[in-house]
Amino acid sequence: MKKVLIFLVSFLALANIDAQIIKPVKWSTKVDKISATEFNLVMKGKIDEGWHLYSQFTPSGGSLPAEFKFENTKGNYDLVGKTKESVYKKAFNDVFGVDEYYFEKQVTFTQKVKISNAKLTLIKAKIDYQVCKQSCINDNKDFVFEIPANTSITVIPAVDSSKISTVAITKKVIKEPNQVVEIPVKEAKKGLWMIFFLAFLGGLAALLTPCVFPMIPMTVSFFTKQSKNPAQGKRNALLYGISIIAIYVVLGLVITTIFGADALNALSTNPWFNVLFFILLVVFAASFLGAFEIMLPNSWANKVDRQADRGGIIGILFMALALAIVSFSCTGPIVGTLLVESASKGGIAPIVGMLGFSTALALPFMLFAMFPSWLHSLPKSGGWLNTVKVSLGFLELALAFKFLSNADLVLQLHLLEREVFLAIWIAIFGTWALYLLGKIMTPHDSPLTHISVGRLSLGVLVLAFTIYMIPGLFGAPLKLISAFPPPQTYSESPMGFFGTSSVVSKNGLPNGSEIGPHGLTVFKDYETGLAYAKKVNKPVMLDFTGYACVNCRKMENNVWSDEKVLNVLKNDVVLISLYVDDKRELPKREQNISKITGNEITSIGDKWTEFIITKYKTNTQPFYVLTDLKEQKLNVPISYTPSIEAYLAWLKEGISKFK
Repeated sequence: MKKVLIFLVSFLALANIDAQIIKPVKWSTKVDKISATEFNLVMKGKIDEGWHLYSQFTPSGGSLPAEFKFENTKGNYDLVGKTKESVYKKAFNDVFGVDEYYFEKQVTFTQKVKISNAKLTLIKAKIDYQVCKQSCINDNKDFVFEIPANTSITVIPAVDSSKISTVAITKKVIKEPNQVVEIPVKEAKKGLWMIFFLAFLGGLAALLTPCVFPMIPMTVSFFTKQSKNPAQGKRNALLYGISIIAIYVVLGLVITTIFGADALNALSTNPWFNVLFFILLVVFAASFLGAFEIMLPNSWANKVDRQADRGGIIGILFMALALAIVSFSCTGPIVGTLLVESASKGGIAPIVGMLGFSTALALPFMLFAMFPSWLHSLPKSGGWLNTVKVSLGFLELALAFKFLSNADLVLQLHLLEREVFLAIWIAIFGTWALYLLGKIMTPHDSPLTHISVGRLSLGVLVLAFTIYMIPGLFGAPLKLISAFPPPQTYSESPMGFFGTSSVVSKNGLPNGSEIGPHGLTVFKDYETGLAYAKKVNKPVMLDFTGYACVNCRKMENNVWSDEKVLNVLKNDVVLISLYVDDKRELPKREQNISKITGNEITSIGDKWTEFIITKYKTNTQPFYVLTDLKEQKLNVPISYTPSIEAYLAWLKEGISKFK
């Protein structure tokens, strides 16, 4: 009887682990008729307790955003704007170093369409989305919308789709592995204030450039001489400042209107636009460093200047516009960078950014015009203005590589891994330090006879920061800049140049394998790894994981790093890591349609997603399976297990059965 009970318990445990196909989101749809040709396609998701679905605007570098695809091969309708969504929440992911946007309990997506074919009766759409709790699922759903003829609202059940893969859980984790901090929607307002503050600093930096700073006394002198009395001078100065603010805010408004409130954010998460942003910032940096000047046509400035002579409110407005045009070679790169950076936040962020920038730019002109005696406290123009401009160039160049890193991470090209990124930053900031200390000069620098205390202090600070980054090449976490370089797992040597992984020669690795976390030999192809396991007569440990899987990284960093666990993984098993979110395309001959789910298998991630579902009836990561050489499970597979003792016991149990 006792043996029967043990058998039943074991059977139920195995049955339970094999019944983990989870569908945390229940979908429904409806069609709202706006006019005879315009409709809103509404998709509502009811999210199970504790689960979070990620927004289509969550920034790149963290969890995967929701993505919509509308089937419109014959051009029967047009999409009006981007898919709108209900209000999301926001949380910081300290593993990936980015803010992430998500929904809980429920979500509503709405897409407006305009029908051009009167005979159209159905619209098909699909959403790919990520939903996470302790584990994560990269799921999708097919929708069919019936376009009503006379009714105002038609409700159609969502069509099931069972393609399932897994990626990262993302929230700010504190103290305990499963404790999370959820930041309310009000945090979005704090984010806008942060954008305003950073843009304000950008405006102050623009003031201290050769194109803007010398214009302050010139402008103040104009208002002082042209005004009939001090009161009129102050009023004109106030109007001048407001005009400067209005010009830049209108620029932000135009950008937001043209692209849509959230379209810029969607672009910023696209790897190819990240490459474009990289190129733009490199061009801006080269301009600041003195390679060339980015200038608007002189004819624009001449025409605007003539209008400024008209006087009155119109004249003052054109004077402000003339300032924007004439100073563009210095302010343009800063404005461009601010627009790129604020675009990643979406919404009205470009407008808020331009408001902060223009406020900082306008305030000195207004204040010095109102109180001309303050001009005596201004430092004289000189070579230090070009020093500020060149310093901004170095900062622009460093920021550019963050965007290139985003693209590299998304595409998994491994061209800009952590060591390469840090080496580039060390070179940039080291060169900046040498420049500030007077060891090198740029084309527009004046002869340097001595170094001021301020320049020396900044040079020492930049040099200290450069030295701080050097240990990062050898595995140091660099917490001060953790949000900028790629994660430690995305590197040539996850343990650093002198860590465990660096002493393993790639030439000595088995064919088809590579160096993984902590110097482990890892196969990323199942058949290749299984063949090697048969050759060396060792059990297989399947590691179903994802590049964006936070709990997978926690297991690697906190559990696999333990000396006893690491020893087992190195010597007693053949490790095969299968990434279900690998977006690289499969060779055409391997692409197919799943007989189980009916989904297209086109990427490497699709292949391993299909494998875990059909073989192990689960759809969550991380997921670990120990098998023998006949591909039979040695013990019950496990998922996220933060306890080192429990994980080690599980490993030893399976290996003992193999022996």
